[in-house]
Amino acid sequence: MATLTVPPVPPSPRDDALQLYRAFKGLGCDTSAVINLLAHRDATQRAYIQQEYKTMYSEELSKRLASELSGKLESAVLLWLKDPAGRDASIIRKSLVEVRSLEGATEVICSRTPSQLQYLKQVYHSLFGVYLEHDIQANTSPGSDHQKLLLAYISTPRPEGPEVNREIAQKDAKVLYKAGEKKLGTDEKTFIHIFSERSAAHLAAVSAYYHDMYGHSLKKAIKNETSGLFELALLTIVQCAIHPGKYFAKVLHKAMKGLGTDDSTLIRVIVTRTEVDMQYIKAEYSKKHRKTLNDAVHSETSGHYRAFLLSLLGPNI
Repeated sequence: MATLTVPPVPPSPRDDALQLYRAFKGLGCDTSAVINLLAHRDATQRAYIQQEYKTMYSEELSKRLASELSGKLESAVLLWLKDPAGRDASIIRKSLVEVRSLEGATEVICSRTPSQLQYLKQVYHSLFGVYLEHDIQANTSPGSDHQKLLLAYISTPRPEGPEVNREIAQKDAKVLYKAGEKKLGTDEKTFIHIFSERSAAHLAAVSAYYHDMYGHSLKKAIKNETSGLFELALLTIVQCAIHPGKYFAKVLHKAMKGLGTDDSTLIRVIVTRTEVDMQYIKAEYSKKHRKTLNDAVHSETSGHYRAFLLSLLGPNI
C-alpha cells in the first residue's frame, strides 16, 4: 500500500502549474510551497502538471526546479517528478554509466516484475537511444555471474501469477542445494537459471522448501556460497519474492546505519516505493527496529530535504 496522500478534490493541473510559477517568482524560491504541492500529487497528476507548465510558461518544469533547488532536495524532487518507468530507467542509467556504482541498478532490476521490466526496456531505449542490455554489457564485469544474471533476468519471460507447482519447487530447492552447499565450489549457472526463469511466487515456495529440507534459509545459503554484486542480485530477487516490504526496510536501515547517511539509497527507495508499498515497508521497519521509519529519517536528514521525504512517508504512526 502507498503512503502518498493527495487532496480529496485535487486542484486542476493548470492551477497547480500557476501555484508553482508563483513559488518560483520573486527573490528566492518558496520551497515549502513547492514541496507541499508536489509531494501530494500522484504520478498521473504530476505528468499533467508538467504538460500544463510547459504550455503556460514555455519551459520544462524539471529545468525550472533544477535551477531553483539544489543538493539532495533537488535530486529527490526531480526523481519524484518522473513517471515510474522513466524514473527506474534514469536510476539504472546513472548507476551503470555515470557513477559506476552498480548497487542501484542491481536493486531496481532485481526487484521489478517481468512486465515492469519489459516496459522499462522500451522507455530506456527511447530516453537514452541505447538498449539496456548494451549498457549492462558495457558497464558490468565482462562474463561475470552478476552480468549474466542481470541479462537473463531482464530478457527471460516469467509468469507473474500466484500459481506454484509444488513438485517443481521442491525439486528446485534440491537442485540449488546440490549446486551450492552440497558441493565444493558453487555451480553459479544453476542459480542463474532458476532465479531468472521462475516466478516470484515459485521462488518464495522454493525458499520455504529449502528451509524445511535443510534447516536454514536459502538466503543464508546464498550468503555462504556467493559474494559481491552476484550475491546482492540473488538476495534481492529472493527477498522481493518472499516479502518486498521487509527487504526494502532492511535497505533503508542499512542506508542510515552508522556514521553518515547513504542519501542516494534513501532517496531511491523512498521515492520509488511511496506509490507502491511504503505502508508495508514502514510496518516492517518499526517491527524490526522499534522506532518508526519517519523518526529514523527525521534524525538523519534536515531542512526542506527532510520535509519532502517525510511528506512522502505520510503520517508518523
